[in-house]
Amino acid sequence: MLSAQLNDYLATMGLTATMQQKQQLLDFVSMLHKWNKAYNLTAIRDPEQMLIKHIMDSLAVSEHLQGQRFIDVGTGPGLPGIPLAILNPDKEFVLLDSLGKRIRFQKQVKFDLGISNISSVESRVEAYHPEQKFDGVLSRAFASIQDMLHWCVHLPNETGCFYALKGQLSAEEMKNLPNGFEITDVIELIIPKLDEQRHLLRVVKQNTSLV
Repeated sequence: MLSAQLNDYLATMGLTATMQQKQQLLDFVSMLHKWNKAYNLTAIRDPEQMLIKHIMDSLAVSEHLQGQRFIDVGTGPGLPGIPLAILNPDKEFVLLDSLGKRIRFQKQVKFDLGISNISSVESRVEAYHPEQKFDGVLSRAFASIQDMLHWCVHLPNETGCFYALKGQLSAEEMKNLPNGFEITDVIELIIPKLDEQRHLLRVVKQNTSLV
């Protein structure tokens, strides 16, 4: 059942995946459902809804990623990082979260599903200062773009950008962008079977003196 739905959703969104990638996505849903009973990783309990609101919601960003090295800040159980890593084996994803139980789940997913292009870091974002910075900073965890830019300003490299996954857009929020930042793209994401609004904002630093 889930397998057929995944095939339909991927086709609707114009995404291609190998048999192995499809199985990894389905196995990720299965692990999320199983671990959720004990670890309370997500408020969504139904695997069919997980497929729509977690997997497809994450994969909608895939075609818009530019670069090779990404960090998913406040990733929770690995969203959107793990689905994106499965579909983009040529890209590297760091999954950052401050809760140990989420990191343990991510590491188990990496081991069980054989995903080689993810690494998990247990840290608060302001305390994480990697030697190598990122082409893209992803997050759907922040309440506002302002908070994301404030806490993550030190993470992108000179040509890197921020990818903010948002629901309904707030004109006031977008108008009150901190100085030194610019929204370059506002992309409406269409998720099969999802009536809620989804948007992706690409934000760049206008100068490098902020870091």
